[in-house]
Amino acid sequence: MDISNIMAGHCHYNAAISPQSGPERMKKADIEEFYRRLAKENPEPKGELNYKNPYTLLVAVVLSAQATDVGVNKATKELFKIVDTPEKMLKLGERKLKSHIKTIGLYNSKAKNVMKLSKMLVEEHASEVPQDRDALQKLPGVGRKTANVVLNIAFGEPTIAVDTHLFRLGNRLGLAPGKTPLEVEQKLEKNTPQKYMRHAHHWLILHGRYVCKARKPDCPACVVNDLCKFKGKTTV
Repeated sequence: MDISNIMAGHCHYNAAISPQSGPERMKKADIEEFYRRLAKENPEPKGELNYKNPYTLLVAVVLSAQATDVGVNKATKELFKIVDTPEKMLKLGERKLKSHIKTIGLYNSKAKNVMKLSKMLVEEHASEVPQDRDALQKLPGVGRKTANVVLNIAFGEPTIAVDTHLFRLGNRLGLAPGKTPLEVEQKLEKNTPQKYMRHAHHWLILHGRYVCKARKPDCPACVVNDLCKFKGKTTV
């Protein structure tokens, strides 16, 4: 997942997309139609981080803070061939882990967090990734957003992880205006029809990454253009 400007589940959010300057709220019927169209276009959306199991997913998401999915996938390609459990990570050691992930930003602190969380998983969770948000957030390098990603992808829970893309969309589209990531998350959970909750996170992040981009949204190519409340729509 491309979570630029995010570390341990916390984000830097641009004032330009704050609720104060945002559009009117999207109506309930329009929200239903919004998700219906995204679902029709991509019935089974997938995250773009490569992983083998819940543990490698957790590691990949922790590494993806302030990095691109492409960059993380390149770094973990060889790593995940030899490491797919916390025990194997501890056996590999921090120095060798750094050699695998040194192309990723903040790799020193991320390596320390990965080693610490691996140790905690072994000692406190029988080497399993816990299916519990509070337990996940107690792991080094794991914030609410990272925990929600893991719960959604690894365990199929209907959580919504708010990164910069979702924060922007929530405010820009009038889908879930909020001043903080948590406020946007709570409004998205409230406003999203239950039948779309399972994949809402992926639909929104992919839409934000490839269509409703930060600097210049591709409004002409947008399948929900007529439902969006954004006043600065592009035409070319």
